[in-house]
Amino acid sequence: MITGLNHITLAVSDLSLSLKFYVDLLGFKPHARWDAGAYLSSGDLWLCLTLDKVYPSTDYSHIAFNVPSEAYAQVVNSLTEAGVQVWKQNKSEGNSLYFLDPDKHKLEVHDGDLSSRLQAVDLEPYSGWVRLD
Repeated sequence: MITGLNHITLAVSDLSLSLKFYVDLLGFKPHARWDAGAYLSSGDLWLCLTLDKVYPSTDYSHIAFNVPSEAYAQVVNSLTEAGVQVWKQNKSEGNSLYFLDPDKHKLEVHDGDLSSRLQAVDLEPYSGWVRLD
């Protein structure tokens, strides 16, 4: 039985650049680094960066990170000032910024959660919407 998310591993082309991005810009805590990778965390999230060939996604797949509502504007301002590339405009519940990391991995900062999303879509349902809980 799966009990949660264990970790996320991202292939990166330049470990130093990716560490700077995830630690200095996004605020991840560094735990270890070696020639071909690094372990970071943010809250309960364990992130592994590993040097490898990078194949950025061309579909909607992405990783969304939690941001408290009171910190959202400051986080977006920091990302915007750093010149991150935006890949999508937000059209759903809550505040979101969709941006790319240095290897074009699709990321998002979002100030909502599953509960707030379900409540919002209950009010304006997607086509074929059925609650399963």
